[in-house]
Amino acid sequence: MTPREFTNWVEVGEMLSPKLLTLVLVVQPGKVLLGMKKRGFGVGRWNGFGGKVQAGETIECAARRELLEESGLTVDALEKIGNIKFEFVGETQLLDVHVFRADAYNGEPTESDEMRPQWFECDKIPFSQMWPDDILWFPLLLQRKKFVGYFKFQGHDTILSHTLNEVEEL
Repeated sequence: MTPREFTNWVEVGEMLSPKLLTLVLVVQPGKVLLGMKKRGFGVGRWNGFGGKVQAGETIECAARRELLEESGLTVDALEKIGNIKFEFVGETQLLDVHVFRADAYNGEPTESDEMRPQWFECDKIPFSQMWPDDILWFPLLLQRKKFVGYFKFQGHDTILSHTLNEVEEL
């Protein structure tokens, strides 16, 4: 994604400040671990595990910390698989989400104050109870294909426009 392409997606005159976020999906043969969000942004939806990158923290360290806090799991290796930017009409922040895939983990998925983990078979992923964009990029993640995307939302349920491209490197 070039700076020019990125600029074209954001409406002229609208200055959005980026907010760095992480998202980790734990994948096993034929299944994926999702968490039911119990509070805060995205409550009531199934999602991967992640959150804000704190000051002085690398994106990967934040991903590992959030996975541990929300699911009780640690991972030896994280593969950066995607980068998605989200614009919500009327909001001043652009969510810059760095998506990671983990194929091995340590520990047992454990419910936290924020998330209730559950395994789903890959052909039974509950897309109707997830963010509307997930159904578009999740197949790439499951096929271990790297991607970049931009989604413009009206509210939390309507995608006004989007781009999604497979890439060689992130």
